[in-house]
Amino acid sequence: MATNLVNRNVRTERGRTSMRLEPELWDALHEICVREQMPVRDIICRARELVGPGGRTSAVRVYVVQYFRAAAAEKGNAEAGHVARTAGHGQDLTNEAGVTELAGAENSVLETDGARTVA
Repeated sequence: MATNLVNRNVRTERGRTSMRLEPELWDALHEICVREQMPVRDIICRARELVGPGGRTSAVRVYVVQYFRAAAAEKGNAEAGHVARTAGHGQDLTNEAGVTELAGAENSVLETDGARTVA
C-alpha cells in the first residue's frame, strides 16, 4: 500500500531525528513557524510540552490541529463569514470556547452560511 507520508529530518532538543507527516501537515507546521517567527525545532519542542505524553509525531499532529482550531474560534472566523448556528433549534449553543455544541442530537446538523454538515 502506498503512503503519502513525507519523511523529513528535523533537529529537536535531543539532536537530529526524522518525522513522517502528511504533506498538508508539513505545510501547516511551516505556516505556524512563519506566524510565530520560530524555527521548526522550537515548534516541535512546544508541541511536546503542551500536548503531553506520547510520541513526537503525534504531538505535532495534535498541536497543529489545536493551533488552527484556536485561530478558527477567534473573531477571524466570524469575519470570514463562518457564523455557526444550529438548524431548527433557534437557540445559541456556543460554549465558553466559542464552539457550537449540539448536545443530545443523534445526528447533529451544523449550518454555516447555508451549507449543512451532519456530524
